Amino acid sequence: MEGATGADQGTATATGPAWTLASPIRIAGVRTADGGRSLVVDAEVPDGAGDCVRGLRGELETVEHGTVHVSVTYESPAQDRASGCTGTQRVEATVKLGEPLSSRKVMVNSWNVYTPAGATPPALRKCGENGCDPTPPRCTSSSYQQAVNDTDIPKHTSWEERGCDDTWLVLDLSTRMGPACGDAGDGCPSSNVSQRWFYRAEKSGWRPVTTNGDAGCVGIHKVLPELPERLCASLPRLDRG
Repeated sequence: MEGATGADQGTATATGPAWTLASPIRIAGVRTADGGRSLVVDAEVPDGAGDCVRGLRGELETVEHGTVHVSVTYESPAQDRASGCTGTQRVEATVKLGEPLSSRKVMVNSWNVYTPAGATPPALRKCGENGCDPTPPRCTSSSYQQAVNDTDIPKHTSWEERGCDDTWLVLDLSTRMGPACGDAGDGCPSSNVSQRWFYRAEKSGWRPVTTNGDAGCVGIHKVLPELPERLCASLPRLDRG
């Protein structure tokens, strides 16, 4: 695809809507090429019956603090629904680096971050909410928050630590439900959904194993008999809110 000149951007043609500069709908993956001297960015862009993408380009912006910053852009009339560009297609944008990527991370469009660490070449591994190198499991507040982030529960869930050692973690998680309003004391109805989660330590962090709200050890030992008694003997019955 050939790029357009600056005068062409954001202008309407005689037969259709204006073309505007845009970023990919989604970055689907990044891999190295040319011995690590180039990056190939797989991206989702608009698609339709007519022309929906032109001027696709990948560019090296800067390299700083061990991260290669690149951008992927194109021009499209997709912001106008009348253009018919309501579907998606997968495209590849190549970014020339000039030197091998080596161990550096890659940030695409100031948002998606990828790393060669722990990846299967030539693909890079996408970093998650906890960064590219999640901290090992610890009995600390930051490690508990990472455990909550990795649990399949609603966002803005609060936690209370019930027990922790080098291998196991017990957290009571509480999520406020109901309509969005003020404080319960002001007449706003409020209810909490609570769950007790048990986690096992792994190299990348705390991994959620099971949930059980019974008091003491009897209930949890039916599904997790290896949990040390010292971590469950004094567990209160879970407050369902």
